[in-house]
Amino acid sequence: MKFTNWILSALLATGALGLTGCKPADTATGDATSAAESAADDHGHDHSGTDHSELGHGHGVGPHDGTIADWGGGKFHVEFTVDHDKTEATVYVLGGDEKTAAPIAAESIELTIIDPEMQVTLKPSPQEGDPDGTASRFVGTHEKLGVVQEYAGTMTGVIDGTPYTGEFKEEAHTH
Repeated sequence: MKFTNWILSALLATGALGLTGCKPADTATGDATSAAESAADDHGHDHSGTDHSELGHGHGVGPHDGTIADWGGGKFHVEFTVDHDKTEATVYVLGGDEKTAAPIAAESIELTIIDPEMQVTLKPSPQEGDPDGTASRFVGTHEKLGVVQEYAGTMTGVIDGTPYTGEFKEEAHTH
């Protein structure tokens, strides 16, 4: 009987985690929006019931037309973009709203791609308005980024001594 209770508790906990997800914060008040409000907020697609713990869970397209991953339970987001002609990857650090640049003081962001397998160290490339010593954009090159495909992997960085890792998976969009 105790084993059944444990299983039931585990299932309920898993279901509760799936319902929480990351909710965009109202930039004026810092309040999280409701799941219903944020579900339809993503470029016209309903994302209610989306499990934010899954790889490529569907944050949608970022402000630079890239793929967004979560860093720190919604505190930060990172957006992966690639220019195949330049064999260059760019990662933008965004705030909880997934839109606003969030400059950080970091020496690099590590990009790990699953297929074709590669690791790229992205260096700071501050955008206009980033305070001195910080950057909200990180750029790196690798010859394998010339392969035109949807990429999947992780983006890892350290902010104020705290490591952050976000998994992403590009998906073709036909908007």
